[in-house]
Amino acid sequence: MMATESSAFAQTFTLKSKELGGQLTNKQYAKGMGFNGENQSPQLYWENPPKDTQSFAVTVYDLDAPTGSGFWHWIVFNIPQNTYELVSGAGDPNKDLLPGGAIQSNTDAGVPGYIGAAPPEGPAHRYLITVYALSKKLELDKNATPAFVGFNMHFATLAKASLIVYGQKH
Repeated sequence: MMATESSAFAQTFTLKSKELGGQLTNKQYAKGMGFNGENQSPQLYWENPPKDTQSFAVTVYDLDAPTGSGFWHWIVFNIPQNTYELVSGAGDPNKDLLPGGAIQSNTDAGVPGYIGAAPPEGPAHRYLITVYALSKKLELDKNATPAFVGFNMHFATLAKASLIVYGQKH
């Protein structure tokens, strides 16, 4: 009985943000396409990754984009295993805010780096933000498509943790 009680309090792999609650802030919206956002990736941090983690990856995906296949807003992988936070704005390829070795690959807009949210008028969109604990570094570069990165992550994922935040045009 004692083992069951202690396992109930085991720490799990968890993704958090100091700047996100349930809604995107103006920082995460696009600057353009009818939005006056700051086009900044959110601050994110994670806790309790599996002990065999060799690298991390982070994705931001709009589940409700009117494309038939969603929309990848950010893909960054090969985040070093001793990194547990990405600062706000780290998704800007022109700034040197990512840890060494991390690679931002192409989004569904065809460019690397974070692309701010720009949902059309209508119901709120769900933005799925996920950190992946990986068993290895991915042998890919910034030209990899989101689907190809996802395919490679599938075979290396030890654990993942997610947040869902909502965004909508007002």
